[in-house]
Amino acid sequence: MRFLATFLTTAALVLPFNALAQETVKLTVASSHPTTIPWIGMIQTHFMKEAERILAVKGAYKIEWQEAFGGTLYKANATLTSVEEGVTDIGWVFSYLEGAKMPLSQVTAYTPFSTNNVPAQLLTMRELFNTVPEFKKEWEQYNLVFLGATGSDSYDIYTKKPVTKLEDLQGMKLSAPGTLGTWLRGTGANAVDGALTTFYTDIQTGVSDGVVSLALGALPAKLYEVAPYITRVDMGVVFSGGLAINKDSWDGLPEEVQQALLAAGDFYSKAHAEDLMTRHEVALKKIVELGASQNPPVTVTPLDPAERQRWVDQLPDLAGEWVAAGESRGLPAKSFLKAYMDGLRARGEKPARAWDETK
Repeated sequence: MRFLATFLTTAALVLPFNALAQETVKLTVASSHPTTIPWIGMIQTHFMKEAERILAVKGAYKIEWQEAFGGTLYKANATLTSVEEGVTDIGWVFSYLEGAKMPLSQVTAYTPFSTNNVPAQLLTMRELFNTVPEFKKEWEQYNLVFLGATGSDSYDIYTKKPVTKLEDLQGMKLSAPGTLGTWLRGTGANAVDGALTTFYTDIQTGVSDGVVSLALGALPAKLYEVAPYITRVDMGVVFSGGLAINKDSWDGLPEEVQQALLAAGDFYSKAHAEDLMTRHEVALKKIVELGASQNPPVTVTPLDPAERQRWVDQLPDLAGEWVAAGESRGLPAKSFLKAYMDGLRARGEKPARAWDETK
């Protein structure tokens, strides 16, 4: 009985002490886009929850999140600098709006029509991040620690008027995010720089006649209301950036929390890639359903394969230009391009154009 009493007394003392010993780590997590955009919403549902789950196993640390999604702290044109300068601890970095600062990250933007397989592309990019020092440095030089890659579902065009052949694009102004405007070269259309957060207003106010966009972004942004004609071009998927943490914030974290964030970032990236593949078609069907009663109603029309191939063939040597620009800056752009294309092929992809066969 004395032993039992001693045990219970000790347990009563130890259990509250252990509970009090749990350390709370405060982190701000933010984005330029709202959580209705799938890859942003998954920061909450997958990255944050997975980090919490991992830490809960040992119980030594827990994270208290300060959330600032939807442009509360910064807009789409300031994702890199905001994480770099510590405006937020963790944030989604929209790398393909940062062509000058992050040139190697743009490789997928200069190789359109290469793949619609998001998991294959993001696995390739993560492999390159771990094997090409210049690519890793491209992120780390801005005071960032890379946590997880993000991509897109396949790009199509959403317009005010029907598009059935390349000639219909002649003279059109189409909004496109950053370097993706290059995909319109040779088509007769004019690219207008923009992002999902500006597309609706761009079309509504006549700044553009349509957009180069993706179903999972167009659905929550309601682009179909102002651009009801969707032409399925299947232009391909892109590496859009990634989740990163400010290096100063990172250095102040216990190793256990760091490892949890890395694991959560990997989990987030893989789940995000699979999610894009399964939800792309669902999103298009939902757009048609929601736009059925508007005037004119939403229509989705696949671009004729011959017209699509004309588009591919008429594009200038985008990858070759990208390589030349990169090599002039001392970057291994040519070998990086080949490694990217070979990575896709190794994962079963068959690019519509061999962009690595540059002159």
